Amino acid sequence: MAEGLDGQGDRAHGLASLAEPPRYPHDLTKECPTEPWYHVAKTVCLPPLRFWFRLSWEHLDRIPRTGPVIIACNHISYLDPLTNGDAVVRAGRRPRFLAKEELFRIPVVGRALRGAGQIPVSRGTRDRSSLDRAITALGRGEAIVVYPEGTVTKREDSLPMEGKTGVVRLAVATGVPIIPMASWGSQAVWQKSGKGSLRFGRPIWTSVGEPIDLPVPPEGEQAPLRELTALVMDAVTLLAVDLRDRYPRRWTK
Repeated sequence: MAEGLDGQGDRAHGLASLAEPPRYPHDLTKECPTEPWYHVAKTVCLPPLRFWFRLSWEHLDRIPRTGPVIIACNHISYLDPLTNGDAVVRAGRRPRFLAKEELFRIPVVGRALRGAGQIPVSRGTRDRSSLDRAITALGRGEAIVVYPEGTVTKREDSLPMEGKTGVVRLAVATGVPIIPMASWGSQAVWQKSGKGSLRFGRPIWTSVGEPIDLPVPPEGEQAPLRELTALVMDAVTLLAVDLRDRYPRRWTK
């Protein structure tokens, strides 16, 4: 399986041959020790985030407290890693994000990401090192957080775009279930362009869906990666639409 985690190198019709995956035990009792930089980031970033925004969460109990898990999120803002990370921490897990390699080149930010053991993804290449590192982390019973879209959504309605196949590759390669997660409200805060809003007390909501166990194809057969990715993105989108429809209208203006 030579393709990178961002889904580059898909074969025709989104099919790829996958060997029998390592079926990691889902009842691992603890994760590996956390890096010092993770504790620094947690101490520096989360308290002001929780103070400034009105964060709310639903169904955090759907994230298992132990064992390997893949969390697939929508991506509506550059604030998402903080709000999603906060939700995962509140669920009792230590999140390990897959982040675009460009972030690791930013002074201070890159050092913190590397020090906290986050996983760089080389987008648009066949580099599979990110996939290998994610598989290794899952083998240690960790929680991997992935943004299947690969970037902040470009849709005007802020709903998810088409996902890359990397998250499904990871799930099929390991037999680990995917937990869909969606957030809403942060799209008004921090975007690549345009004026953001740091209005105090803005609600940012996060909801977690039911686990998705992807079927493992018999040995020698092919997994329909694009179809399975669409299934995951549909679950994430349903969560996002539900949050959007219930979000306070006075904060959408």
